[in-house]
Amino acid sequence: MIYLDHLLRATQGSLRQRSKYTHFRAFSHDTRQVMPNEMFVAVRGERGNGHDYVLDAIRKGAVGLLLEEQVFQHFSEQTKSALASEEVSIVVVEDTRVALQQYASAILEIWHPTVIAVTGSVGKTSTKEAIATVLSRQFTTFRSWQNYNDMLGIPLSLGRLEARHEYAVIELGCDHPGEIAALCRMLRPQIGVLTNISPVQLQYFSSLEHLAFELGTLLTSLPEGGQFFYNQNDPIIQSMLEQHVHQVLRTVTCHPFLPDTMGKAAERRQVTVGWNGIQGTITRPGNGEHGKGEHNGATLQLSSQLLGEHNFATMLAAHQIGLSRGIYPTLVEQALTTLKPQSGRLNPLPGIRQSMLLDDTHNAAPASVKAGLQTLSALAGEQSQRIAILGDMLHLGDFEAEAHRSIGQEITHYVDYLITRGEWATLIAEEAQMAGMDTEHIIMTSTHEDAAQAARRILASLPDADKNAVILIKGSEETRMERVTELLMARPWEASELLVRQTPGWKKTIFRHAERPTWVEIDLNAIGSNTRHIASMVGPQTQVLVALKADAYGHGALKVARTVLQNGASMLGVATVSEALPLREAHINAPILVFGYVPRWQMREALRLGVSVTIYSKEEAQALSQAAQALDKTVKVHVKVDTGMGRLGIRFEELPAIIELVREAGQLSGLELEGLYTHFAQADAEDQSHVRLQLARFQEVLQALEAEGLRPPIVHAANSAATLTIPEARFDMVRPGIAIYGLDPSPYVRLPEGFRAALSFKTQVSQVKWVPAGEGISYGSTYVTERPTRIAVLPVGYADGFRRSPQNWGVSLFMVKKRRSLAVYVWTRA
Repeated sequence: MIYLDHLLRATQGSLRQRSKYTHFRAFSHDTRQVMPNEMFVAVRGERGNGHDYVLDAIRKGAVGLLLEEQVFQHFSEQTKSALASEEVSIVVVEDTRVALQQYASAILEIWHPTVIAVTGSVGKTSTKEAIATVLSRQFTTFRSWQNYNDMLGIPLSLGRLEARHEYAVIELGCDHPGEIAALCRMLRPQIGVLTNISPVQLQYFSSLEHLAFELGTLLTSLPEGGQFFYNQNDPIIQSMLEQHVHQVLRTVTCHPFLPDTMGKAAERRQVTVGWNGIQGTITRPGNGEHGKGEHNGATLQLSSQLLGEHNFATMLAAHQIGLSRGIYPTLVEQALTTLKPQSGRLNPLPGIRQSMLLDDTHNAAPASVKAGLQTLSALAGEQSQRIAILGDMLHLGDFEAEAHRSIGQEITHYVDYLITRGEWATLIAEEAQMAGMDTEHIIMTSTHEDAAQAARRILASLPDADKNAVILIKGSEETRMERVTELLMARPWEASELLVRQTPGWKKTIFRHAERPTWVEIDLNAIGSNTRHIASMVGPQTQVLVALKADAYGHGALKVARTVLQNGASMLGVATVSEALPLREAHINAPILVFGYVPRWQMREALRLGVSVTIYSKEEAQALSQAAQALDKTVKVHVKVDTGMGRLGIRFEELPAIIELVREAGQLSGLELEGLYTHFAQADAEDQSHVRLQLARFQEVLQALEAEGLRPPIVHAANSAATLTIPEARFDMVRPGIAIYGLDPSPYVRLPEGFRAALSFKTQVSQVKWVPAGEGISYGSTYVTERPTRIAVLPVGYADGFRRSPQNWGVSLFMVKKRRSLAVYVWTRA
């Protein structure tokens, strides 16, 4: 609860508009999530300004506004008039972020709850919730909201603090040096809890040692008489304590998660993991184990509904803090039994085909991924198939590649099937292959839909006795792996209640980390959908080869390849051997046809990569045969016939030579005749006469080969345009290119309804300004303003593929973006 008087005193803010509302239920800084009777805080960020949405906040029910003086002064008269007509209290400060921090410090000082700060690499939120649950058995306890754990989120969360709260359990996060110290100065915690130290956010800390120093700041920030609880099984924490033994430990009491009553002697620890939760027992060896009549050691037994052995440390932390606060042991233990998995944190959910999902999609770091895999293996046991769907682990700096590879090296111990989603996650798959995992059980994907579809295929292939498969789904926050969970839920309509990031704000959030404010977006789901449309159009008897020439027409060959292969394509096409190399290096083992010229010095490389090669002369076939024999390999070949394209291929008129080449290709040692094809020059033209001529010529060649019993297994001719308009040209396989990317082959051959463009070129407006009449715009001043004109400047240039010439672009609409009362239309014009 936020009281207006407290806020004004804490921030020295100015009340610019008074209303009947003098207290507010909570703070909100996102109009997509604001609730009635809340105070909306307008925060300026790198990608947006909350002041642009104050009227939206009021319409959503906000009855208070916290605004910045500099922006408030420059509101339009229309906005000021709209605000004046509303029953809303307006507080104006210099900086809303600083004001929130001032309020957080002040309200803790006014209501003075005992502040318990929880930090660590992983497990912070679960530990915070466990501690708050235990304390709530005897005390009124505040817990920071969700995982709001930084200099913005914690003050926002503390808007929910009330005078009745005796304890405040607050999670501290950090993504840059000095943040823990700054949070502690704001919160002044009396008790600190450190869960563990393992690699996270290393892009900002550069090393695990620097991260350990940052997290250790919690200990050095505690006041004299403070208490520090730590995981005694973490060697990095133990080392940190040794470094601070003289500096801090004289004034701060340190408690390991293991209770003092267990002593420092070696203990036996047994943790049982099941679907009902975990049960842990720790026994301190007593003298009774070594001699008759001597007393037995101490025993501690705890249980909860949390899943995973690693959560026993969470329970020990909450247990120890509860005892230290004077709560009776039985009450502590009863409180722990009520702990349940939170959304996105090893939360079990019913899945399709009698599977069980382990939704662990909140976030991912090496330690938490390994814990998830161990839990998957323990819960599945020997009776169920173990499937892991893993997305990228991010924010690991230079450690990212090593982190993914380390998971891949161990994953064979925990799973039967591995599905990866994302580029970093492919390193897990590569290492799993090298570790001996069956390649048929490893699937690499680039979209949520393809990852889920891969899991569906695995489940469909399992015997009925194995249908109770267990599926772990995990990835970093930005990878949004909860979307995979939703696609596999037996009751997907429950997703909004059970999964993380389901609020309207999250639903609209797209993470981007572009180096520049101009970028290209590739919709792989559109590519997958377009591929399915093509496959459905040609039917199951006709294969689909997707052309990936020129880096998949600029869409990214690797991601496109994985996507189309998951959505109906059975073969890939490239222009050169060098284009096939990165596909094979990425462990894409699907058939690949090289359309173009393969020089003799590249033939061995083609054989090494296992690609199919286009041949069009006897000499080409013989050279390829010699290379194959030298390497003791076999290469598949496709004979190309030039029926009117005028490019690579043996001319259709040379029918005897074609027959001889096909026969020789089927007989030469090291060659396997796989295909025969041609390429249409005008399939996308309004006049179909030329493509019909080419088709007739190709059919004549095909008939002659069939008469000789030489028809290859795969005959193909249709590019995108012919696939769409000439069914008789589809033969055994089609070769769509431009249609896969959602573009019309030409103005005369349009894509059917349902196809979607995959590429979007986007940029942000860098400046909006008025230019007087008679002024030229940009190079050459090819456009001169006829009247005072409001223009928008875009940060786009040569590096983005946007050329200065030709000068006359006509009128090209680049962006329509509404911002407050301004609609910005940006174009170039001769």
